Amino acid sequence: MEGGNNSSSNNNPEELAVGCLLSIRTTLGDEFEGQVVTFDRPSNILVLQEPSKPSPRRNLRLLKANYIKDFTFLGHAQDPLDPNTCFLDLTALQQREDVAVRQAEADAERIGVGVTSEAQSIFDALSKT
Repeated sequence: MEGGNNSSSNNNPEELAVGCLLSIRTTLGDEFEGQVVTFDRPSNILVLQEPSKPSPRRNLRLLKANYIKDFTFLGHAQDPLDPNTCFLDLTALQQREDVAVRQAEADAERIGVGVTSEAQSIFDALSKT
């Protein structure tokens, strides 16, 4: 896959090296572009970073390689996992986890024990008002 626009329909995962920019068409008819972040051979899952505006947030797409109908090599970019440009705010992640756990606990407390589904639905509707 040297050069500009090579197209492949044999879907050889060995060609999907980290950092490759690809245009992909799936067996379901979807078409999109992305940069290869990693390929997991045991699960046959390709992780792609979709192009977006420069920001700390990134959109990732996980795609089962069997669903790739064909792809075009668009070039090679910097390593998407370079620690100088890719970082995780662990404090923010911990805060998001705490909020999600508290919300799940609150939701679980609202579920009645020994009540019918109709009664639970009425309670849920009333608690939203």
